[in-house]
Amino acid sequence: MKDITKHYSNGEVTIVWKPNVCIHSEMCFHGLPAVFNPNQKPWINAQGATTEQIVSQIKHCPSGALSFFMNADVEKQGGVEPQITAESIVEPTPNGPLLVYGNIIVRDATGKETHKNKVTAFCRCGGSSNKPYCDGTHTKINFSDKS
Repeated sequence: MKDITKHYSNGEVTIVWKPNVCIHSEMCFHGLPAVFNPNQKPWINAQGATTEQIVSQIKHCPSGALSFFMNADVEKQGGVEPQITAESIVEPTPNGPLLVYGNIIVRDATGKETHKNKVTAFCRCGGSSNKPYCDGTHTKINFSDKS
């Protein structure tokens, strides 16, 4: 898969978008639609909000597909853009699966490895017929975090 990275700047901050890392959580455009609007081309408008609002919203991106750097910092570094990597995030959902965002390798009991990217849902209820992955059984058996 080709590694694509796109940049959008308002002069003060540069938004970095890595579409191959995006898990489409929609947090960006639900949180700041004046900047992140998938119905427009380009879908990122760096002029749509203040730098502080943009930075704050990007920090909510669960996959790391959106990141940023301050242009003044890059100038101080002689024009060298920082190396941006996506982190993995683990999040239990209420009464549901354990979500792992990012690029991971799942190794089964036989040692077979499966490469996953974007988001992977792991069973927490114990009832999945597709373990270790969630198959939605938690809803049918009324799994609760409190039980």
